[in-house]
Amino acid sequence: MLNLPLSALERRDDFISRHIGPDAAETAAMCADIGVASLATLISETVPAGIRLAAPLAIAAAVPEHEALAKLKAIASKNVLKRSLIGLGYYDTILPKVILRNVLENPGWYTAYTPYQAEIAQGRLEALLNWQQMVMDLTGMALANASLLDEATAAAEAMAMARRASKSKSNAFFVDSAAFPQTIDVVKTRAKYFGWDLVFGTAEEAASADVFGALLQYPDKTGAVRDLTDTIAALKAKGALVAVASDLMALVLLKSPGEMGADIALGSAQRFGVPMGFGGPHAAFFATRDEHKRSVPGRIIGVSVDARGKKALRMALQTREQHIRREKANSNICTSQVLLANMAGMYAVYHGPKGLQTIASRIHKLAAIFAAGLKGAGYTLRTAQFFDTLDIETGDKTATLHADAVAAGYNLRHVSDTALGVSFDEKTTRDDVSALFGLFGVKADLAALEASVALPESLLRTDAILTHPVFNSHHTEHEMLRYLKKLQNRDLALDHSMISLGSCTMKLNATSEMIPVTWPEFSDVHPFVPREQAAGYLEMIEGLANYLRAVTGFPAICMQPNSGAQGEYAGLIAIRRYHEARGDAHRNICLIPKSAHGTNPASAQMCGLNVVVVDCDENGNVDVADLKAKAEQHKDNLAALMITYPSTHGVFEEAVKDICATVHAFGGQVYMDGANLNAQVGLTSPATIGADVSHMNLHKTFCIPQASAAPAWARSASRRTSPRSWPTMP
Repeated sequence: MLNLPLSALERRDDFISRHIGPDAAETAAMCADIGVASLATLISETVPAGIRLAAPLAIAAAVPEHEALAKLKAIASKNVLKRSLIGLGYYDTILPKVILRNVLENPGWYTAYTPYQAEIAQGRLEALLNWQQMVMDLTGMALANASLLDEATAAAEAMAMARRASKSKSNAFFVDSAAFPQTIDVVKTRAKYFGWDLVFGTAEEAASADVFGALLQYPDKTGAVRDLTDTIAALKAKGALVAVASDLMALVLLKSPGEMGADIALGSAQRFGVPMGFGGPHAAFFATRDEHKRSVPGRIIGVSVDARGKKALRMALQTREQHIRREKANSNICTSQVLLANMAGMYAVYHGPKGLQTIASRIHKLAAIFAAGLKGAGYTLRTAQFFDTLDIETGDKTATLHADAVAAGYNLRHVSDTALGVSFDEKTTRDDVSALFGLFGVKADLAALEASVALPESLLRTDAILTHPVFNSHHTEHEMLRYLKKLQNRDLALDHSMISLGSCTMKLNATSEMIPVTWPEFSDVHPFVPREQAAGYLEMIEGLANYLRAVTGFPAICMQPNSGAQGEYAGLIAIRRYHEARGDAHRNICLIPKSAHGTNPASAQMCGLNVVVVDCDENGNVDVADLKAKAEQHKDNLAALMITYPSTHGVFEEAVKDICATVHAFGGQVYMDGANLNAQVGLTSPATIGADVSHMNLHKTFCIPQASAAPAWARSASRRTSPRSWPTMP
C-alpha cells in the first residue's frame, strides 16, 4: 500500500463504493451469472447505441462524505433562523427526541416503502392505523385514509371527490376566500382542467351558493374561528358536499368538522411534531363519512383476521386501482406520506389526549394574552374568535413594526400595508409574548391577563378524544421506545434485507444523506420567510437543479411537485399550457401505451386530456406502427405522448427516438415518466432520447427517503416547454 500514489489513497469516491456495494470480483461474478463479459458489454447489449451519451456527465467529481457534509453545513449556515410566527399552515413544533431518534433517524422506519405488501409491513400498518384513529377522533369522522401528500392537494382531492359523490347538477365549486393561498392556487389549477367553475366568497356567503361542493377553512388564514353548522346544513340541503380544511392542533380544543356536519375534513399534520422544513413534505390528513368510502383517494388500513384466527392488518382500500380503472380512476394518487404520518401519529401516542390538550391550551392561552394586551393598548383586531392566529390593524406603523420584529428575531405575517398577522405555536413562550409586547409598544402584565380566552364555550368540543388504549399507554420514554421497537420488529425494511418489489424500494438511504434532514438550519425554516433568510436553501436547490440539468439534458428544472403523481400532473399541465400559449388549446389527445403505469392515464384525464391507448407487441414493447397510425389519425388534436423509459418491464426499447420524432412531427410533446430515470443516469438522458418534459422520482434515483425534509422528491424538468408554463408558489 505504501507504494501506491497519493491519489489512490485519498479514496475520494469511497461513498460510491460503500453505497453501491459490489467490488470488482463481485461484479464479475454477477456478469458471469447473466452471461456477459463486463458491465460495458451489458450496457452495449441493452442500451441502444443511438441514445447513449457521447461523454461522461458534466458534474463535479466525488468527494468524501465528511467533506460533502461540511460543504452542506456551510450552505445551511446561510439560512437565517428566526422565530417564524407567519402561520398559513406552517408552525414550529417540538419533535420528541424518542421519535426523532427512533423513527425519523432510524432506517428501520425511513427505508420502509409505502406498505403494498401487508405481510411484511405489520408494524407500519399498525402505526398508520393509529394515525387513522387519531384523525377520525379529532375530525369527528367515521373514516380516515392513511395520509395524502399535503394540505393543498388534499383540498383538490376533496373537490374531485365532491364532484363524484354529489347529486347536484351544478358545475361550480365554492372556495372560502379565507383559505390558505397555496391551497387556493392548487384548487384553481385542478378545477380549470376538470372544467369546473369556482365561486369565491366568505364562509357565510357559501350558504346561498348553487354548487356541487364547498371548501371552508376552519380556522381560516386570518385565524378566525366560526361555527359552520348552519352553513354546512344549507349547502348539503342543495346536494353539495362540504369539505372543511382544518388544523389538528386546533381540533384538540375546537368543535370538530364532523360534529358540524361536514362530509370531508382535511388538513396538514405538520404541527404534530414534523419540522417545517421550508415547506415539506408534510403528511395531509383526509377523513370522511362512511357512505363515501368508495370515493376516498389514497389508501385505508383495515383490521382483519388471518387463517389462524389472529388479528392481521391489511390494505382495506387502496387507489392503485388506476391499474384497473386507469383514466376512470378516482385519483392519480398512488402513494402517501407514510414516514411523516407515522411521526405525527406517534406524536399523538406519546403525548396522549391530556398532553395534546395541554399543548393546544398553552398555544391558545398565549395568543389570547397577546390579543388582550394589544386591545388594551388600543389596537384593533380583525380576529375576534381565534385559536392561535390573529390579524392586527397596524396602520401606518406596519412597515416599521414588521422591520423591527425581524431585527428582534421574529418573522410576522405581512397581511397588507396596514395590517400584520401573528400565529403562535408549540415553541412560543411567555418571553416571546413579552418581546412582542415591547415591539408593539404594549405595557401589560402577563400575569394580569392570565384569564384571557378567545374561544366561546359554543365552539369548544365536548366529546372525548383519543380514548383508545394506544393513546393512553406510552407516555414515558421507555414505554414509547419499546412500543416503537416492537412495531419495527414486525416490519421488513432495508435494515433487514432487500425488498424485491421494484425500483421504488431498492434504495438504502445513506446515513450521511439523512443527517442534514434534522439540522435546524434546514428543518426550522418557514416556507414564507423573507427570501434573504433562505439563502442556503436557495443555493442548495439551485445546486441540485444544476445537477439535474446535467442528468436530464434539459436547460431548466422546476422544483414544485411533491410526488411522482404530482410530477406527472405538473408535467402534463406544462404541456397543456405550452399548447395554449401557441394558440393550440384544442390539442387534447394523449397517447399512452397499454403497458404504462396506471397513474399515467389517471393524470392525463385530470388534465382534461382524452386518452388514446397505443398497442404493445407480445413482448410489451410499444407497437410503433399502431403509434404512428394513431398519431396521424389525431394529428390535428395531438397534445402528448406519455412514455416510461426504460419501459415498465425494464427494457430500453430500440424505437424510442423514432417514437418521439413521430409525436413531434404531428405537433405533440413527449412526456417521459421518470420512474425509471435511475436506469438512465450516465448512460443516456431524457433530452437525448427526445422527451420534452419529465418528472423524476428522486427517492428512486438519488436515494432520499419516501418522506424526507427536502423541499420535494419528484420534480418536473422541461426542454421545449416555457418556464412560464410551470407551477409556481402563490
